[in-house]
Amino acid sequence: MMTDLLIRRPSALPLAMAVILGLVFAALAAKPAHAVLEIDITQGSLEPLPIALPAFGSATDAQVGAEMVQVISNNLQRSGLFRPVDPASFIQQGLSVDAGPNFAEWRVINAQALVVGAVERQGDGRLRVDFRLWDVFGAEQMIGQQYFTTPENWRRVAHIISDAIYQRLTGESGYFDSRVVFVDETGPKDNRVKRLAIMDQDGANLRYLTSGADLVLTPRFSPGRQEITYMSFEGGQPRVYLLNIETGQRRIVGNFPGMTFAPRFSPEGGHLVMSLLQNDGYSDIYRFDLGAQTTTRLTNSPSIDTSPSYSPDGSRIAFSSDRSGSGQIYVMGADGGNPQRISFGSGVYSTPVWSPRGDLIAFTKQQGGRFLIGVMNVDGSGERILTEGFHNEGPTWAPNGRVLMFFRDTPGASGGPQLWTIDLTGFNELRVGTPSFGSDPAWSPLLN
Repeated sequence: MMTDLLIRRPSALPLAMAVILGLVFAALAAKPAHAVLEIDITQGSLEPLPIALPAFGSATDAQVGAEMVQVISNNLQRSGLFRPVDPASFIQQGLSVDAGPNFAEWRVINAQALVVGAVERQGDGRLRVDFRLWDVFGAEQMIGQQYFTTPENWRRVAHIISDAIYQRLTGESGYFDSRVVFVDETGPKDNRVKRLAIMDQDGANLRYLTSGADLVLTPRFSPGRQEITYMSFEGGQPRVYLLNIETGQRRIVGNFPGMTFAPRFSPEGGHLVMSLLQNDGYSDIYRFDLGAQTTTRLTNSPSIDTSPSYSPDGSRIAFSSDRSGSGQIYVMGADGGNPQRISFGSGVYSTPVWSPRGDLIAFTKQQGGRFLIGVMNVDGSGERILTEGFHNEGPTWAPNGRVLMFFRDTPGASGGPQLWTIDLTGFNELRVGTPSFGSDPAWSPLLN
């Protein structure tokens, strides 16, 4: 948790004046007329943009400065949109945030963007972090920002800087200052110990949220708070819990013996939507009011309706149903009205998840003995398969709606699930390292 990070954004004052006034400076330079560095991330395949990232200078915390740049470099490279330039090729050394770089020496090595930074420890023990983003060929400063934070929060500042660079060069919100909660799995395949774990989106700062004494499944983030909902089989019965990540406080939502799919939050965080098994063997979608502690039935058909997910504006719900004979994706109003089938391809569709941008729905699809992860427009058009494998499942969206995380199981007695990411181009697929097996990831919103 970042308890002492100050970021203020006044109008575009010169840095010296901002320091004199005791402000934290964050000036966004005017976009160059030629817009050399704008990246169109809607293309199918992209040539990564060469970006130079010298270690942040420091008279007091050189190691922190070097480690911050490494985190920023890793973030940008893993996005698939940037290629960090080899530091061995750098000609200019000893860069300062208070002076412009020698652009000619960075053009020689074809660095199209340059990040210059500094880290210094203040008299009160806090770190001051400054950085500048330069358009090398346009000879323009694109961003200048300054942060004050406690020393233990240096890694989060690196994620925030990564987001600022990503947003300035792509026009899209970043996703690096976020976390992922997932189910950590250890032990033999037929007797796995499953406990909730949380980590930064790059796999750092992992910690465990439950002990593993009881089976846990499918954690989901609240949209506005650092809180998750998850299923636990304490006492052999499925119960839904709310857990505050920062305080560790947990409270039970209720016992749901017929639950077939873990709940998801509504966008305002006041409701959960879930599927419950009926006495006739079918399941329906229900809405649970967290304040009033009341349950409302949303679907009522002789079918298996499951995997509900709200649209970002809360007006609609996507879900999967076999009412047409096989698993397909449907969309209905938030009150359960006017359900419409939107998937019509071959195979069995499941686990629809609405993008935080509202433009796409991700899904799992089983076809020909393979499990595929794909996306489609909210009306069902434009279906695209991003990746496939022996057993891919559980897509979850990055907060900017441009990257998906999922888990991929591997066969055999020694096999198990692992976390992966794939971007919307389908070309940038990467494994996310965890200490042991991991499944059921849920990506948080951007941290506040």
